[in-house]
Amino acid sequence: MTATEVDAKVRQRVAELAAKVLDGELLTREEAAWLFELDPAGSIHDVLYWANQIRTRYKGNNIRLCSIVNIKAGGCPEDCKFCAQSAHSKAPSPRYGVVDNTTLKKAADQARTNNVRALGLVAAWPEVKEGPVLEELCEKFRLLSLEYGVEPHASLGMIKNRKIAEKLKAAGVTCYNHNLETAPSFFPRICTTHTYADRVETIRHLKAAGIAVCAGGIIGLGETRRDRCELALALRELGADVVPINILNPIPGTPLEGTAPPTPIEALHTIACFRFVLPDREITIAGGRAVNLRDLQSWIFMAGASGLMVGNYLTTPNRPVELDLQMIRDAGLSPI
Repeated sequence: MTATEVDAKVRQRVAELAAKVLDGELLTREEAAWLFELDPAGSIHDVLYWANQIRTRYKGNNIRLCSIVNIKAGGCPEDCKFCAQSAHSKAPSPRYGVVDNTTLKKAADQARTNNVRALGLVAAWPEVKEGPVLEELCEKFRLLSLEYGVEPHASLGMIKNRKIAEKLKAAGVTCYNHNLETAPSFFPRICTTHTYADRVETIRHLKAAGIAVCAGGIIGLGETRRDRCELALALRELGADVVPINILNPIPGTPLEGTAPPTPIEALHTIACFRFVLPDREITIAGGRAVNLRDLQSWIFMAGASGLMVGNYLTTPNRPVELDLQMIRDAGLSPI
């Protein structure tokens, strides 16, 4: 078979899988694995074309925006190898306790100014426990929704019992971020101080309490394309409502500082494959996009992204929100 015939066969197969998804069916594990394993250099335009069709079919032309604020920074005892806030990291990182309400209001005001309706409070610790700190946080979530005019989201680490999730729900938290980070089989190479099962347990408590789950991962940790497929399928099985995809930004001082991140084309191909596997989920592009995608940032929407994190990240800056809003509108899409 000639190279041209092989290319034609690949294009036909991608189109067949897209047609299956557009008809409301889910890809099998074998089909998903085949798609993820494709060489992006030879298939990127076909995969992106169909990913865009799937996004439009299931999510329309609205791009959902969110922002985060680091309410407790640094000194986390977990050893996640990508994280500058880990106590095991040598990276310079700010350290402070839970922020006051003045700082919180400023972040909420900034979110509203940028037409961002959801603000996530993020804390650098292993888990949120019952006690005074949880009560303080619940009061902050009530302030966000009742007085500061933004939708409260949270990312507070692991949750070990359903009662905590129910308290967060009662305080107004509508969505909770707890990433799986990577494939179950690859996870022990990224973190050893807690397990993949601990993360799954948290997601199950959130689901039981009726809180939407924001769970995704990071690409570029040294995982294979098959590992990325495994992550996408795990998220589908767990019923993640929002799937954030981060692209590793290797921070000096972290164990992954020398890791080469994926090329823009590789990252875009991965995003598109996630859209094939998770056709009706909110796929949000988060950390690392500016530094890794560079001039191809706007291609994320063609690749199937339906959400965007705007504003700064936890320990690294993002580009101005105005540029992101203009990018969305220039693509003929609507930020919401």
